[in-house]
Amino acid sequence: METAALVAPVTALEFLRDEFLLTGEGPVLTAYRLLPHPTACASQSVLQHYRIHGIRPRSLVVDQAQSHATGPNRQRRDELSSTSEPYYFDLAVFGGKALRLVRFHVNQQDGVHQHLEILDALIELQDWTLDVRWLVGDEHSFLCVAVAHNKVLLLDAVTGNVVVQRSCLEGCLLYSALLLVHKSWADTVLVGGTVFNQMVLWKPGGTDKSNSCEDKAPVERRLLGHTGVIFSISYLREKGWLASASDDRSVRLWDVGDLGGPRGNCGNLNSTCLMALYGHQARVFSVCLSSRRAFSAGEDGVCLVWDVVGSGKVVAMLKGHRAGGVRGLAVSEGTEVGDRWVTTGGADGGVRLWRMEGSEDSKETKEETVTEKLIDLKFPGPGLPKVVCIARDGQGSWSQSKFVVCTDQGEVYQYSGGQWEVVWTRTPEFQSYCVMETITVSVKDSDSTKINMCAVGNLNGSIYVFAISHPQCGILLSGGSGKIHSLIFQEANNVLYLLASGAEGVVYRWFVKVNLKQNSSLSLNANPLPPFLLRPCAKCWLTAAVCLYSTSLGLLWVCGDRRGSLLLFQEDGKLTENNPSVQRTGKDVPIGKKKNNDGDVQCDKRGSRIMEERSHEEVRDLMLRPLSCLFGVHGKQGVTSVCEHQGLLYSCGRDGCVRIFKVCRTSPEKVEENSIGTKCGLHLEVLRVQRACKGMEWLERVLILEPHTPDNGRGGPGEDTNGDYKTNKSRLLEKLEVTEKVDEKQTFGGEGKKREGEARFVIVGFHAVHFVVWDPVRQERLLAVACGGGHRSWSLWLPRKGFWPGYGALVFIKQGDVLTSHHPGEMPSWAGRPVRTGGWGLREGIHGRGIGCLCRLGRIRGVRNESQTTSGSETEGRAEEEDVEREEGSWEIVVTGGEDTSLTVLAIHPSSGSIRVLSVVTDHISSIRTVVVVTRPEESSNDEFSAVLVSAGGRAQMQCYRLLIGWDRQRLLPSCQVIQVAGHRLDEQWERRRNRHKTVKMDPETRYMDAVVVDRNTDCVILALACSDGALRFFSVNEVRRQIDFLWETFYHQRCVLSLAACTLEDGKGKKYTLLLSAATDGKIALWDLTEAFLSSSGTSSKAPTPQSPCLNIAVHQSGVNSLAVWVEKLGQLKSSCLVTVASGGDDGQLTVSTIRMQYPEDGNAGGSRELSQIPQPPVPMKTQLQTRLRLHLDVQSHLPEAHAAPVTALKLLSPGLLVSTSSDQRVCLWKVSSTSIVHSGVLCSHVADASGLAVWEGKMIMGEEGDKKRRGRIECEQEISTWKGKESQMGLKTLCGTLESNTGGRTSEEGAGVETGGGEPRNTLSETGDPASMTSGERADDPAAESSHQAWETETEENSESCSRGMKKRMRQMGWVLVCGQGLQLVRVTGDHGFGDRDET
Repeated sequence: METAALVAPVTALEFLRDEFLLTGEGPVLTAYRLLPHPTACASQSVLQHYRIHGIRPRSLVVDQAQSHATGPNRQRRDELSSTSEPYYFDLAVFGGKALRLVRFHVNQQDGVHQHLEILDALIELQDWTLDVRWLVGDEHSFLCVAVAHNKVLLLDAVTGNVVVQRSCLEGCLLYSALLLVHKSWADTVLVGGTVFNQMVLWKPGGTDKSNSCEDKAPVERRLLGHTGVIFSISYLREKGWLASASDDRSVRLWDVGDLGGPRGNCGNLNSTCLMALYGHQARVFSVCLSSRRAFSAGEDGVCLVWDVVGSGKVVAMLKGHRAGGVRGLAVSEGTEVGDRWVTTGGADGGVRLWRMEGSEDSKETKEETVTEKLIDLKFPGPGLPKVVCIARDGQGSWSQSKFVVCTDQGEVYQYSGGQWEVVWTRTPEFQSYCVMETITVSVKDSDSTKINMCAVGNLNGSIYVFAISHPQCGILLSGGSGKIHSLIFQEANNVLYLLASGAEGVVYRWFVKVNLKQNSSLSLNANPLPPFLLRPCAKCWLTAAVCLYSTSLGLLWVCGDRRGSLLLFQEDGKLTENNPSVQRTGKDVPIGKKKNNDGDVQCDKRGSRIMEERSHEEVRDLMLRPLSCLFGVHGKQGVTSVCEHQGLLYSCGRDGCVRIFKVCRTSPEKVEENSIGTKCGLHLEVLRVQRACKGMEWLERVLILEPHTPDNGRGGPGEDTNGDYKTNKSRLLEKLEVTEKVDEKQTFGGEGKKREGEARFVIVGFHAVHFVVWDPVRQERLLAVACGGGHRSWSLWLPRKGFWPGYGALVFIKQGDVLTSHHPGEMPSWAGRPVRTGGWGLREGIHGRGIGCLCRLGRIRGVRNESQTTSGSETEGRAEEEDVEREEGSWEIVVTGGEDTSLTVLAIHPSSGSIRVLSVVTDHISSIRTVVVVTRPEESSNDEFSAVLVSAGGRAQMQCYRLLIGWDRQRLLPSCQVIQVAGHRLDEQWERRRNRHKTVKMDPETRYMDAVVVDRNTDCVILALACSDGALRFFSVNEVRRQIDFLWETFYHQRCVLSLAACTLEDGKGKKYTLLLSAATDGKIALWDLTEAFLSSSGTSSKAPTPQSPCLNIAVHQSGVNSLAVWVEKLGQLKSSCLVTVASGGDDGQLTVSTIRMQYPEDGNAGGSRELSQIPQPPVPMKTQLQTRLRLHLDVQSHLPEAHAAPVTALKLLSPGLLVSTSSDQRVCLWKVSSTSIVHSGVLCSHVADASGLAVWEGKMIMGEEGDKKRRGRIECEQEISTWKGKESQMGLKTLCGTLESNTGGRTSEEGAGVETGGGEPRNTLSETGDPASMTSGERADDPAAESSHQAWETETEENSESCSRGMKKRMRQMGWVLVCGQGLQLVRVTGDHGFGDRDET
């Protein structure tokens, strides 16, 4: 077994100058090149089963021979920087009780070829290593090692022998240590943080009186003040400062003087504490010192930057990890101008990198709070400002932006270059009330010329549109006779539209064209378009709109109103600039046009008046009515914004929710003639809902995270880690193309042809008195400005409109003042600024608080180019070459559920170990304990598939999703779209009961411990859930109706039910039987016959009798049973019986295998006796059971008392006779199971602490043609064995793995073929861990073709002589995959040495 991919807490970080960063994740050492942009350049596993806790580089060495230099040639850094010769760093990597020397080679000629080389064997010590330092003055390689029992070792780095060992007189345990070394052992000083909340200083090299190794060194200095243990110590020699981070949530700065050095100084006799810094919300794990700043990071997941030369306050907060805290911190030494790198490693496995500018580090101390300092622009006007807009939003820099303000007197002001000026003077009708909107557009035939357009509306329906630079060239429009509620500019397909929401739900629209004449004057043309008619309601006016362009459908408009509804409108045909207002209503009627002297069509105020004077019927015919309406979807407070990105729509409202939805085609039978005469049936469909943080109800908009910001996944093969790519605007329009093939799929936006994943986004809104930019994935604020709340006019400046790059600036109105969060002359940036996250995400974290469950969805093969597609007429060799090319882009799709209440969809590349986060769902309110997935073969293909996912956990909450997995052909990465199907909570079910006063309300702390699918049909899926309150509950999930219904429950166990498993039996006549196995904390397994209970279930309820007691009880463990694995063996010719084998792992560390003999009813009736199902009664012996019921009894039981040194937390069946188990002892074990014994087959020390779940699947590898020296490996997924469920037990619907003829005494063969039972009965071995409809191969178990196509465990005995003669013989090697989750994630490859046989294929 070997590790293929790993996600673990990052516990070690170290900079090599300002060019490279080294990280330690588990035993893996990774190097990143920082310039020109951060990218991973080398990786190597160095510490075997130990976790890296520190990396200590030696001085730079020039490698003159370019490999294996025999002697060091030390150079100064300035000399080295001017040479182009290769050089290397010698590294001492340590962790746990191990240490190893590694060399990092750098080829400076191209700056690309870096690699890590392991120099010597692993050095294992007798104590925990806390710190390691190189002796800089020795000619030989010596290391000083500080260990946990307050000892220091002098180690020969070449031989690994201990030369000197010295102990302190105070022999207490140390939680942290800092070695200060110079040229010799005698100059060494140790600063140790003890378990007694103290820091002790002593000299391992001894004093002048004694230097004997046998004498214990006394304590020279003692620092008191902390009330908790000390986790980290940092020393700044130039100032004589010592910083300590403690369990008491504080960082203390000490004035200790000169430590170490040539004479081994111990500092001042009376060291004082300069300041105690309190700002963290949890334990502080790491601290680093620079010349003016202190950096600390801890369990709260925040890196605080302290001003230690002034006030001692926090000047910056660096956030970027999801949960679990920051486990590693490093600060570079800095460049000549003072710029330095700051990096943090989290418990979520993520690595974040910031660039701190030298100007920020050298500034005088400023008192900055968590919200930014506000700048007053000193508005000079006589009136009060009412509306503010940024005139160049997304078009220029912050310093070039212009602010446009409209007052209550009807005047428009502009702020530019630090000065206010009046742009437009009021008219009487625009006083007392005015709405305003601005936009920056390109002038026609001149892409380089940008014009800032402004539109203002009043109470009388008048709208004045003008260019800010030419206000005298404006035009006056009319939007009815009533109040103008809102104005919206929209630009689509290089066409500018103006929407004005008037009275009675009418939305007036114009096509606006800006022309620049030869004399530099502007000409504005406004052609009216047919208005929209909103759905009648109390608050009927427009609040948001977005235009979607499609070449086949014309223009589609998605609008949001004040009532919280989303509406879909469609233009008739393709609108052109020459005639955009012509609508076909029986005859061509130009609306409100006239020609000016230049011949241009121009709109005037009379144009809209003409519409008012028409007959009522004619106006109704001209208005466009919605094709689809989601009434009140955002509550009664209204929709605030609607935007589109890559074919998906995102809407916000004041209900605290973001809704992701799309435009879909309506089924043909539901298509009707709409208001504009087309037969294209379209409707809006909500995919899922994303809530913001608690208390953040007023949401304003959604901003898409730019791909190059630190929210990328772990680097994929063949691409940079930062995943920088640009989104082309033309690509966004292509998402809205509807082709003939798409019409067959009845989808919109190209989804039927190619599925695109949901974008990562942030939420902009108001939280109490703060304007907040919120990241729903990492659950943190990215920006917070104390503006006073949401009832005000505001505008957000961004470098790119609609995208969040990590920083921005806010301008708003508060109490008659115009304020900004940044000075208009300063460029906002995330680097070193307060309350901002930014920088680079070298590795994205997954779960910081532990992964409780996981399951594998399947595999997706990416296509790199079209030339890979070959026809069936091509040769076999060409086809195989195509498969190898496809495999380079193959990814395993996995879903994990964590204690941080989030579901994460991951893509794992087994060949490179890369991991990408595809989607994160945060709908649960408590931890997720189990996940179940159901797929259909007809919904899968090589480059896309879909699955239904059900997750359950704390607070008795259950969620159901549809996951659409596709392949992004531009990024060459998988994509995921999450569709929310339904949700369910037991307390909500109790509230809907009529006689709830007669029943006891469910315990709010009830948790779903496990889930399994017991039955499914075309309409619904039946789930069984194990509950912590002792109940076994059954639910039906109906995706069509988007509903989860509670069916029935039983409290037979009377204690916490921990695990479930299910299987389906089939007798010789084709009758199927459904069995459920449940296990609780009493160490017993109960077997339930559910055949009759779900025989006639329709998906919402079951009228069939429900069993109140199990058919059989088996005592297997002394305490709780955490995991179950079940499979079925057919007894060859005897079709009236079979064997069900159950493997279980418990809290007692024991592994038990129980074999149950099943006897089918002799009359062939499925379901047995209804009376026995209805009346609770204890199990009876087999001889007294009725002949119409399944007869069963325990046949054989085997125990392995000490399978693990801790509770067995997960158990899976990898292949018949081969089990995989894991435990909190951090071991992954393989077991060969036979009729009489359980044999240990292999073990791997896992790097995942607190292992809680497993997922396993099978594959095979083509080793290449025999005799070929360069063997190519190709892995093919044969089938899913036990990954259809999330925690310990298995999903339970039958997956037919293959047929095994048994001819020996064992029930399963270690080789997988040709074994007979002891009774002479040949048996067929089946895997009972999945549904036939869920098989990867796409064939059902009851199909005779499926029996012959799944010979997964047979060894091929016949050879194709014709293929062999052509030399096309291949060597097949069976292999398996094991995915372990806990405090991290580890993918393990199991080769043929552990029970998989090699075979030859042609």
